[in-house]
Amino acid sequence: MAGKSGRSINNVPESPMKQILFSWEGILVIVLVLVNVFCVWFSEYYNTFNLLRQMPVYLAEVFLMLPMAFILVLGEIDISVGSIVCLSATAACIVCNTGAPFVAVILAAIAVGTVCGAVNGCILTRFPELPPMIVTLATQIIFRGIAEIVLGSGGSISANNTDGFRAISGKVGSVPYILFLVLILAVIAAVILGKSTFGRRVYAIGTNRLTAYYSGIHVQKIRFIIYTVMGSISGLCALFLVASSYGANTTTGNGFEMDAIAMAVFGGISSTGGKGNIAGGLISAFIIVCLRVGLGQRNVHAQVILLIVGLLLIGAVALPNIVGQIQRAVKMKK
Repeated sequence: MAGKSGRSINNVPESPMKQILFSWEGILVIVLVLVNVFCVWFSEYYNTFNLLRQMPVYLAEVFLMLPMAFILVLGEIDISVGSIVCLSATAACIVCNTGAPFVAVILAAIAVGTVCGAVNGCILTRFPELPPMIVTLATQIIFRGIAEIVLGSGGSISANNTDGFRAISGKVGSVPYILFLVLILAVIAAVILGKSTFGRRVYAIGTNRLTAYYSGIHVQKIRFIIYTVMGSISGLCALFLVASSYGANTTTGNGFEMDAIAMAVFGGISSTGGKGNIAGGLISAFIIVCLRVGLGQRNVHAQVILLIVGLLLIGAVALPNIVGQIQRAVKMKK
């Protein structure tokens, strides 16, 4: 049709398949396929059976990515989650060794995590001028410090009764229970963030907190809920971590916060807030898990694997800016 300027405007919508293929999530699916092809070539032991067998060790961290996505969409960050995992795992082992039923062990781990998350949420909502990074850095030191006081410097604790932990680390065929739970929680998180009123409010806060406040959104209440849930999921992560090692020590959960942030950011969730979705974060999490399993099977040093994950993260952050610069350069030439 012709506009007032006399120019002809073609109103031809893009193909849905093209939109999916060139979306960030579509690119991540392609990367996931390429990573698996590379791992099959790189390691003779990389196959579906071995992947599912080794996956539970890394899937515990994927739990943390889900609430971390909400925090990043808020435009904030939580770097205390690794320490919360450590303290929750310690509490789970202590309760387990008292001879209490396994239900009490589960409740203890999740309760400790929830209290730690609520402490973060309470401080950040009571003193909103404080930067989340500084507050969670302080609580990171405090929570791990409490674990070290309980365990002793460089100490550890083993779970005497491992029946319950063996039960939750079981499998349906060759598929571990934890994979089902991760997928179920991911679907729930995706629906809440992408389809619910609560999720829309989270995006609104991340886009412009002041505008969201004056629009009638209970900003501090939502922040408190998300940080508390982050703690609860950290407690759940601790349970499955103990189930893979039957114990905990003062280094349990080290670096988990960075892994969760890397999975979310690589999945297209903006660290400045207001952008991203759970689907991208979940795909990126499986990319990192598959890469770790494949490289680990050939005894690639853990620091090299971290280096590769770091390069992927830098690429994920830099790529949109590079593409934007190319598009602007092309438009200027036209």
